Amino acid sequence: MVKQATQKLVYSFGGGKADGRADMKDLLGGKGANLAEMANLGIPVPAGFTITTEVCTHYYQNDRSYPKALAADVQRALGRVESVMGATFGDARNPLLVSVRSGARKSMPGMMETVLNVGLCSATIPGLIAKTGNPRFVYDAYRRLIMMYSDVVMEKAGGIEPAEGKGIRQQLDRMLGEMKKARGRASDADLTEADLKELVQLFKTRVRETLGKEFPDDAMDQLWGGIGAVFSSWNGKRAISYRRIEGIPDEWGTAVTVQAMVFGNMGDTSATGVAFTRNPATGENKFYGEWLVNAQGEDVVAGIRTPNPLNEATKNEQNKSLPSLETAMPDVYRPLEAIRNNLEAHYHDMQDIEFTIQEGRLWMLQCRTGKRTGTAALNMAMDMLEEEGIVGQSEGGGSRPVFNPDDRPPFGEPDELKF
Repeated sequence: MVKQATQKLVYSFGGGKADGRADMKDLLGGKGANLAEMANLGIPVPAGFTITTEVCTHYYQNDRSYPKALAADVQRALGRVESVMGATFGDARNPLLVSVRSGARKSMPGMMETVLNVGLCSATIPGLIAKTGNPRFVYDAYRRLIMMYSDVVMEKAGGIEPAEGKGIRQQLDRMLGEMKKARGRASDADLTEADLKELVQLFKTRVRETLGKEFPDDAMDQLWGGIGAVFSSWNGKRAISYRRIEGIPDEWGTAVTVQAMVFGNMGDTSATGVAFTRNPATGENKFYGEWLVNAQGEDVVAGIRTPNPLNEATKNEQNKSLPSLETAMPDVYRPLEAIRNNLEAHYHDMQDIEFTIQEGRLWMLQCRTGKRTGTAALNMAMDMLEEEGIVGQSEGGGSRPVFNPDDRPPFGEPDELKF
């Protein structure tokens, strides 16, 4: 059980500092610990906070309830995020949106849940439209929230087990596909503001009809719904099966990371991507990854659109005709490559990273030790022994460019974030 008087429940990060560190994975999970470490390194990370794995343990030992101090601790941590990001959660004029993500101490890819764009509701939508001048983006973010939240929070965490093919996410996916076909839209990005406004109303009606309750129209209700759903997903069927296969103890629990949203779907100067600091299949020392313009992270792995190559050196037959990030956004690619070098020098290992570009500004969302083939592992180990500044030598001593947090363009200070 969590000790109320002495145990810290929530750890903040952002604005160039963090309460946690990389070696606190048992408490903060891999995601929370590495976000804290990147923040401490001065790498541009959207501000946020992590609720510890011990709260998850308390949750299951106490009939799915939280420690008494948690609500106040979350409110204080949320206030720090608001201060760094220059926006207020639930505010009608200057709203902050957040993501709610799981983070076990050992990676469990695809097993637990994430909700994006939390905080969008009837009170905040007009303010975000006025703030961004981009109503199409706002309604696209809202339809994504409805799709994820109704699935993760209202259905799965609500203990609803639909018949095959009848899950709410599948229903909404079909509705999205039907609208694209009816309107002649080739991809999600081609849907207009009017299409999306109509779609979110259709979505909310279907959610009510299928799940028997309204989609929540309050930012704080959405936040706590997301937190509870992530803790609940630790004991979801997929997660339990995965733990049995991987030998992960049930009592470890998951942390929950709440982080300010930054958006890759705000137009043609915004994008999202995933990358490995080296090729995970061969071990070749080339920055290897994929990205999509005007997209959110889920789009890269969903298979809806063909992702672009990260750079010219790693193009293949499938994507050779698509522009790389290196050529399309060189002012973003250069600092991203420098961050790649900094992370390898710091962790002494190949990293798996996620990033978002919001209107030409780079933000790092995750780093973790990357999975690799046996051949790649051997090749990387041999290469890194020979490379100055990676393995067996002083940290950062190599000749490769390393990210310097004082190199402000194109980053700026975290509290200068503008939509």
